[in-house]
Amino acid sequence: MTAELVRGQNHPLSQSRLEIRISAGTPVAAAAALGDENGRIHGTEWVAHPGAPVQPGLEVSRQAAADHRLAVDLDAMTDAVHRVSVLLALPAANAGAGPARFGSVAAPFVAVTGLDGTEVASYTITGLNLESAVVALELYRRQGAWKVRAVGQGYAGGLAELFADQGLSEAAQLAAGIDEAVAKGLVRSVQAPPPRTPEGDRSRQAAAPAVGPDQGAAPQGAPGPVPPAYGGQPAGGQGQGGPQPPYGGATDPHAPSGGPVDYSHPRRQTSAPPPPPPAAPPRHPGQPARPVAGDATGWSMEERLYNQVWGMFEDLARTAAAYRSAVDFAESRMDKELEQALSDPRSRIGGQGDAAREAARARYTQLVDQARASLDRDLDQLAAESEVVEPALPPAFARWDNPCWHAYRVPMEIPMALRLGDLRLPEAGSIRIPMLLRLPLERGLWIDSGRTESLDGSFTDSHDMRRLAMDTAVAHAARLLAVYPAGEFTVHVVDPAGSGAQALAPLTQTGVLAGPPAQGAAGVTEVLARLTQRVDLVQMALRGGAPDALPPGFDTSQQLLIVNDFPHGFDDRAVNQLRYLVDEGPSVGVHLMMVADREESAGYGPLLDPLWRSLLRLTAVPDDHLADPWVGHAWTYEPPSVPPGSEVLRQVLTQVAEARRAWNR
Repeated sequence: MTAELVRGQNHPLSQSRLEIRISAGTPVAAAAALGDENGRIHGTEWVAHPGAPVQPGLEVSRQAAADHRLAVDLDAMTDAVHRVSVLLALPAANAGAGPARFGSVAAPFVAVTGLDGTEVASYTITGLNLESAVVALELYRRQGAWKVRAVGQGYAGGLAELFADQGLSEAAQLAAGIDEAVAKGLVRSVQAPPPRTPEGDRSRQAAAPAVGPDQGAAPQGAPGPVPPAYGGQPAGGQGQGGPQPPYGGATDPHAPSGGPVDYSHPRRQTSAPPPPPPAAPPRHPGQPARPVAGDATGWSMEERLYNQVWGMFEDLARTAAAYRSAVDFAESRMDKELEQALSDPRSRIGGQGDAAREAARARYTQLVDQARASLDRDLDQLAAESEVVEPALPPAFARWDNPCWHAYRVPMEIPMALRLGDLRLPEAGSIRIPMLLRLPLERGLWIDSGRTESLDGSFTDSHDMRRLAMDTAVAHAARLLAVYPAGEFTVHVVDPAGSGAQALAPLTQTGVLAGPPAQGAAGVTEVLARLTQRVDLVQMALRGGAPDALPPGFDTSQQLLIVNDFPHGFDDRAVNQLRYLVDEGPSVGVHLMMVADREESAGYGPLLDPLWRSLLRLTAVPDDHLADPWVGHAWTYEPPSVPPGSEVLRQVLTQVAEARRAWNR
């Protein structure tokens, strides 16, 4: 399972031979610095960079590219090396061509993988602004074991400032040498062979040097090879324009010399290429392009759909923000015009004042109508996109009424995310954007059973609200069970008073729970003690660098605890254990789903405030409590609902139970 790191977080490494894959929105130069136990670099020979790409146990790319693969062999490191820092820099920052800071490009993505391509840990470097060089992550030795830590430390002064900060006296000279090596690499890059002329002109031309999976096109404005395919050939093959150079792109001996000859097999692939994106339907003249599901970027259809949903969310947020801004401007302009027109007391009455008011209101109406027309055009396009995307979503992203559930099979891999409900804005009418949450869970969920008034003015009594909240929790738990492979997700339930028995029936009757719902104070104590002990054991194993030293038969699956009617049945010790699970559990695979009314726990005072802040609050009825800091919208959240009378929940959970029994045999 891939660990998605945040800045400062670490993760143990169980393999010594690794690849570090880097993906950026622009060509970057990649390097790696070796450090001692204090992180200091002892000399330029401790740095692998495009000018000196190979060091003991380390190899980096020889040129700037948008995608890199760095090879690392931790067993080959000398005893003096305790840290390997992966460095990224914008090669054109000092030359004035291309982006000069990471804040103006897409956030770089770094992944540590095994030689088979299995991801161990990944990190998206966010929060960069003026920096032109960054320490992406570091591999470090601790008590004889290696770990990876997400760093994300940027430097506005580029590589020179970065190396100086790590104690290298020749920082400026080394940075200049790296820039020179990158510049030479760009100069050596020549264009791909031109297409064969109709007259059959076969005059020899300089061929593009071979490129591998870790090399990409040169920056804009610099000559460079055709973007590579996976296996060392320029993308497009022979159809890209004439025959390709043989033997991995070796240059013609009669052409100008340029770089070493690559003798790799031209069609040997080192990684599986992504499937081609779906083709868009033909566009009619004068009409916008017809949307197609999965046309976003990504290595798989799941990733493309995820990115497309995220793009739809951004599009709706932007167009709604533009509309609201236009309306606010129209209102302020009308107020200003009315104030100017009526500032003279003599014009406040009579035909002159009426004409001024009518003219101001007419201009206001014109501006609002123009803004509304632009909004409606964008909403029509979003609605058309939603109509094609929604039916194409996989079960993890789909609503419960999606036909894909009728063909459901227990998956073999964990998906990228799962759907928690829908998001909408008042200007968008019937458009619903799926609310997708990345997996594995990084924080617990809180289903608020205290809100009784819906946005439409309807009122639900407290008893029905508790039932709806529990139904929502069961729907979320069922989806989590459905999207994980058999045996990799376990659900426990604490229901002290037994009030959730009816809502829990799909889980209890299909046998997907780890055990019967715990009831009474004794049941609460037993479950919390068991999960708390689990967190302690896993943390000790990870901190000791011995993740394989857990007791025999230890259940390594992700754990989910559903708590109903909190704080009934909880004493002070149980409350402290619950807080401990919320704080420490997610990092070791123990997650919490609370079904509770915050007002009922008011007797604890501020003691539980950190608990509620740590959980993602969801509701059982539509509510506009979710706000994005991007544009400041208050999004209306709509919980997932199973169609009335549908048996899809039981059918899915029955397959999950059968797959689990087969897996346990």
